Parts: sequence; structure tokens; C-alpha cells
Amino acid sequence: MTISPLMPVYPRCDVRPVRGDGCYLIDESGKRFLDFASGIAVNILGHSHPHLIGAIQRQAATLMHVSNLYGSPQQEHFAQRLVDSTFADTVFFTNSGAEAVECAIKTARRYHFATGNPQRHALICFSNAFHGRTLGTISATNQEKMRGGFEPLLPGFTVVDFNDLAAAEAAITDETAGFMLEPVQGEGGIRPATQEFLSGLRALCDKHGLLLILDEVQCGYGRTGTFFAHEQYGVTPDIMAVAKGIGGGFPLGACLATEKAAQGMTFGTHGSTYGGNPLAMAAGEAILDVVLDPAFLPQVRATGERLRQALEQMIPNHDQLFESVRGMGLMLGIKLKSDSRAFVAHMRTHGLLAVAAGDNVVRVLPPLVIEDSHIREFVDKLSEAARNYEVSDAA
Repeated sequence: MTISPLMPVYPRCDVRPVRGDGCYLIDESGKRFLDFASGIAVNILGHSHPHLIGAIQRQAATLMHVSNLYGSPQQEHFAQRLVDSTFADTVFFTNSGAEAVECAIKTARRYHFATGNPQRHALICFSNAFHGRTLGTISATNQEKMRGGFEPLLPGFTVVDFNDLAAAEAAITDETAGFMLEPVQGEGGIRPATQEFLSGLRALCDKHGLLLILDEVQCGYGRTGTFFAHEQYGVTPDIMAVAKGIGGGFPLGACLATEKAAQGMTFGTHGSTYGGNPLAMAAGEAILDVVLDPAFLPQVRATGERLRQALEQMIPNHDQLFESVRGMGLMLGIKLKSDSRAFVAHMRTHGLLAVAAGDNVVRVLPPLVIEDSHIREFVDKLSEAARNYEVSDAA
């Protein structure tokens, strides 16, 4: 037998963390890595945060799982806090971002079914999007690396160019249910939607009776400096998928919707065995306690600006490698002039963790609690890594 006990679907690197400490990961040999990947935007409070640990420990000793057959005071309380803090009127809890997106897709289709337009089942999506790895979510992207070998995919998705409002409008048909997009594309290369594009999609939804679905799995929960990225555009969705930061490392996601958009989601239309179990709710409430502290998000915005400025000052010193910085808050991307995956691997040899993305971008996704000392260490080590990097070796 040559296959590994772990199904070999991940190109795992040689970093093998066994412990986390704030903004650092420590591997089996005791080597410390500055973690500016955060489990791909998940560990927003870093590792081993005492408030999150305490909440999980207390809940684990009290009640972990009962099934959604029963009433859930834990879900009700957490959902009410999310409703009070967002556009949404109702919440469905999931275990992951892909499940949250699946729920969003079902909610949109069901809305049109319930309002007498069952033919409106198709969603218009956008190039280089990433919505997850389920069969439904890979059907909503045009990235061949995720779709190849899994055909036939699910019908009902049309992909047009991101930030092309005219193309989005031209794609509307009598079968269109709405638009689905990430306000800031993550895996696609840290590409924010333009103001014109996102506002225009909202206007098209209002004009044609469509629904606007936002995937804020990666860019939400404080990552861009506001609770959710769409707030910075002044655009309100009808449905939104959330995950990653919401659990701070505990598997948790959510689909948020207005009462109007969710009117078709009645008894028996959806469900989840583990979604919203008491342990997940305790983790989610602990994260929300911190994120909703009035000082937290302004600090994220200020820290994000300092990190961006430090990176922009560094780039001219290595202009053979780096091109520019883009993104919002602490969701930043460094555009490279060569292969970003090779450079991310090189960064690891300097004790830095980041994530490669499309369009030769290095994703910089630190915990939202980083301090100036972490910024200095990151930029110093990144600059050292760039000095020691042979661009020709990256091809």
C-alpha cells in the first residue's frame, strides 16, 4: 500500500505545529513561527486566547451536544446577538464556510420557490471566486483546479468577470435568482470589489427582484476593520455566509438572512447534525465578546494601516520581487513579480507563515490582535527573506 493513512489531498509543507502561543506557532522541534496566516484567517484572537479557552472548557464540562431535535438556549442567545449586530433577522448555524454558502444558495432558491417563481434558480457568480470545496460551491467558481475531474457539476451557476458590472447585468435572465460574491476575494488574490460594482449589484437586485448573497467567510468578522466588509461599501446583502473568524479556531459557520429572504426556509427544508451545538455556541460567544468590544475594530483598522504602510515602505527595497500591496484592514495581499507559492515556502525558512493566493499574491492574514512588535518582526524577516531569495529559482 502506497497511499498515506491521511488521504493525500493537501500539499502539506514541512511545518508541523504542536502548540500555539499568541501570534506564534511552535513545531515539534520547538521552532517558533510568526503566524501571519492564522489558519487562513481563522485564528483572529491568535492561539491559546484565555477568554476562548475558558469558554470552551466550561461548556465542555457542562454540555457538548444534544441534537437540533431539542430547544437550544445557547443558539437562541448567540443568534440574537448576531441579529442585533448585523442586517440579518435570522441565523442558521453550520460547521464550516462551505456549509454556510450551501445554506445561502438553498435560501435564495427557496425564496423564489416560495414567492411563486421556481424558475429563478440560477446564481450569477464571478471569476476567480472561492466559495468552498463541496460539489455545490465548486459549481459556483470558474477555477479549473477546483472543478477538474468532478464533472458533471451542479447546474444553475453563471460566472462572469469580477468587478464587471455590465457583464453582470447582461447575464441576468428569467432564471436568475441573484448574485453571489466575496466583497474581497481571498483565495482569488485579495481583490476588493469596487464601490461601483457592489453598489451596482445591489441596485440590480432591487430593480429585478433578485437576492444579493455575500460570502464573507474570509473577509468578515473584523478582518477588514469593520465587523463585515460590506459595511464599508454602504451595501446591505439579503443573505450572507460567515465562518472562519466566527469560531476563532473552533469549527463554526453561519448563514445570516433577512426575514424576507428566508421566508422559504420552513420546517424540514434544511438541517445539520452538529451545526450550532452548545460547544460551538460557547466558542462563538467568546469570540463575539472580544470583537464587539468598542475598542476592538478601531484597533484593527489602525493596526492594518500601520502594517500596510510598513509593507509599502519596504517594497521599493526589493522591487525585483514585490510589486504592490492591496486589500483592506488586516486582509492584505503582497503582489509578487514571480510565483507566490515558492516565496511563501521560502518565507517559512525565515520563521514566517503566510498564505499564497491567485494572481501571484502572498496573503497576509495575521491575528487581529497583533501589536507593533509583531509588525516590525514580520517586515524585518520578510525583508531578510526577500534579500536571500533568488527570483529565478521560483519559476
